[in-house]
Amino acid sequence: MAMSLSILLRRCCMKNKQVLHRLLSTRQTSETTDNADIVIAGGGMVGASMACALAYSESFAEKRIVMLEAAPDRGEFQLPARYSNRTCALSPATVSLLSSFGAWQEIEQMRCQPVRRMQVWDACSESMIAFSKEDMTEPLAYIVENDVILGAIMRRLRSAPNPVEVRFKTSAKAFNIPYVAEAEQTSKHPWVGMDLGQGKSIRTRLLIGADGAKSAVRSAAKMHTMQWGYQQTAVVATLKLGEASENTVAWQRFLPTGPIALLPLSDEFSSLVWTTTPENAKNLLQVPEESFVDAINDAYWHERDKNELAGKALTAFSQLLSNVVPGGTAIRQLPPTVTGIVEKSRAAFPLELVHASHYVRPRVALIGDAAHRLHPLAGQGVNLGFGDVQCLVSVLEQAVAAGSDLGSLNHLLTYETERQRHNLPVLATIDGLQRLYSTDFTPFVLARSLGLTAVNSMTTLKNLIIQRATA
Repeated sequence: MAMSLSILLRRCCMKNKQVLHRLLSTRQTSETTDNADIVIAGGGMVGASMACALAYSESFAEKRIVMLEAAPDRGEFQLPARYSNRTCALSPATVSLLSSFGAWQEIEQMRCQPVRRMQVWDACSESMIAFSKEDMTEPLAYIVENDVILGAIMRRLRSAPNPVEVRFKTSAKAFNIPYVAEAEQTSKHPWVGMDLGQGKSIRTRLLIGADGAKSAVRSAAKMHTMQWGYQQTAVVATLKLGEASENTVAWQRFLPTGPIALLPLSDEFSSLVWTTTPENAKNLLQVPEESFVDAINDAYWHERDKNELAGKALTAFSQLLSNVVPGGTAIRQLPPTVTGIVEKSRAAFPLELVHASHYVRPRVALIGDAAHRLHPLAGQGVNLGFGDVQCLVSVLEQAVAAGSDLGSLNHLLTYETERQRHNLPVLATIDGLQRLYSTDFTPFVLARSLGLTAVNSMTTLKNLIIQRATA
């Protein structure tokens, strides 16, 4: 009996030691493991705006937020004298988001150019549509350089009330993401793990992928992606105009090889986005400056692509419309003449469509180009990304208010549903327009010319299009 009691006491002591060892081990692990409530992978315009929006929201005052950015820290942004060749057309909705945390006010102190009118026309028939706000006081959009946008956001992020830890020259080398099959059991997998290399790692309740069209987050989460190339290349440059004037019109002409657009930067400069074939793009990058300028002016003025049948039908249709809708057609304006190019501003990049079938997984959400990338002909790409930010921040604020788990699919699916309902029609419309205008086949030229002219005569419809594009 004494022997049995001795053994029992010894076993009890050993068990207590094991329990104590586990407790100490658990405590040590929790103290040494790098944990965060939200990790944002990618510090570009959309990723940085996500971090900034969270940093200025009272809901996240007690949350730890980390942003991983592969590029080095550039320090305090200094506005360069020369305009950059990469620009965005920011919609009023995007301006509203940036204003909510002070970034738009920073941009206004640097530089931006309003677009008060947009004129679009077809090289095959000269059918045209023009957009403008009726009172001409509120711009359709603002043209802003990418570097200026990011610089303004980073300025605000550094002075945010809720500090965000920004890790430059850092990106995840591997991910440990909860299985999709256990989506309803996220409590069993409360973390997404990331290996940052050099023996460093981090865990988070919610991983936000803002790491671009080739998103490593999207790939690690095994999200199905619809993707195809357009076999087109966008040539960009900063152009000098012939005469200084009130430059507030965006000009876009559809050529059979793709649209060419001039976007206002200032009274003297405009930004070029010329979509063309890869072969022509290569040539445009190599020709002397004088030849490049001549090619741009020729693209806006030549009549080689005119379709005679479509032209005659359009003339008759326009006369009919003028009788039915008096004064319904907008006045055609002539585009400015380009006289020069800013040195070393020519560049090119291939165009493709990318869309993730899902924007969320357990503890994972995609925003910006990681979720969708589209053709630049309507200038809506970055605006969709900023719309993602606005929606996801709102959804997460509601989750915090309800005391919910930030990584739960219950609210992440709300974000996915809302954004896909908005984004998919935009992607489909732009892809359809690109295909419709990338041909000189007479039936297509006739159909699009009559349709464009009809829409141009309907003020109410044009206003609806503007509202949709600027929302």
